[in-house]
Amino acid sequence: MSITVVNGLPVHVLVVHFVIVLVPLSALAVVVGAIWPSAARRMGIALPLLAFATLASVPVATNAGEWLEEHVDSDALVRRHAELGDGLLPWAAGLFVLATAVWWTTRRSASVEGAHSERTRAGTSRSALVVRVAAVVLSVVVAAGAVVDVYRIGDSGAKAAWHDGFSKTADSGGHGDND
Repeated sequence: MSITVVNGLPVHVLVVHFVIVLVPLSALAVVVGAIWPSAARRMGIALPLLAFATLASVPVATNAGEWLEEHVDSDALVRRHAELGDGLLPWAAGLFVLATAVWWTTRRSASVEGAHSERTRAGTSRSALVVRVAAVVLSVVVAAGAVVDVYRIGDSGAKAAWHDGFSKTADSGGHGDND
């Protein structure tokens, strides 16, 4: 049994706000952690945990959206929003994998640095630089893809919800009239 409505609102319209906040926050944290290993060390286990919460929130929002899709009039905008929503999970999974990798490598590199001699550090630092550059590039690409995807999904959802639900001109309704 799943929760479908909370306080008269479909749970989807509530849960998507977690996704809207967590995806960009996770994306920013992953990029910052990849660029500045000291920041990743300071974030510690919170980095992969944040990305895991992000990953978990996506299927919750998607499932709630599928329930809502079955309970609203179907039109092209709703279908488009649902199609776009189905594509977010791989981006969220990528953020989680990268967050975990950044956390693990920065945690591991801090302990390895203390144990190696000067000569070993030179060889390790070159390979560490290659790994770090790859992590930064991958993090920026996945973070940008995730944020752009969330924007596109949110924009399509707003259009589906509001496309004919408001007037472009203000309805004075007696407010502000001095007649």
